[in-house]
Amino acid sequence: MATNTESVELVGDEAATNLARAALFAALVGAFAYVSFPFPLSPAPVTLQVLGVFLAGIYLGPVWGGAALAFYLLAGALGAPVFANGSAGVGVLVGSTAGYLWSYPIAAALVGAVVHRGTDLRDLDAVGVGTLVGATAAGVVVIYAFGVVGLAVVLPELTLAEAFVTGAAVFLPAEAAKVAAAVGVVRSDAIAAA
Repeated sequence: MATNTESVELVGDEAATNLARAALFAALVGAFAYVSFPFPLSPAPVTLQVLGVFLAGIYLGPVWGGAALAFYLLAGALGAPVFANGSAGVGVLVGSTAGYLWSYPIAAALVGAVVHRGTDLRDLDAVGVGTLVGATAAGVVVIYAFGVVGLAVVLPELTLAEAFVTGAAVFLPAEAAKVAAAVGVVRSDAIAAA
């Protein structure tokens, strides 16, 4: 009796690579959450997480960028200390920062879709600075739309206008710096590759 010893590939190399890259970006966003400090003008802290959202969308595209941030939320919900200040658990996903967090997979997917003009990845050397700025700005709009609505729902003492001021407007200078950082990372990567 002969035994067949041919190997069976359960997951293709491309899928395994994309899954690993998505897990890496989820971990990066979790690490960026530790760069967090309270902001006296808002119930939400200032963190670097949004920079990770931008980079996931830019480098992984809409499908895997969004998946990376879904993995991030799942890890935090399951107890990994990946949210701001090392917090974790489902409670964070229904607290004052819930709207921001839930927006991350959508924002990463949008950034990736704008940068890559669809679901297929483009060479980032061919992506202009204007496209990168526009994509990340669209990501900011999504994040703050969800964040403001989340604040207004969780903190009913805030009107929608107050939630906008304390949950979005006060953060715009910090977001501009994160947009510039994301563009700088991509452009410096393109220069190093040349």
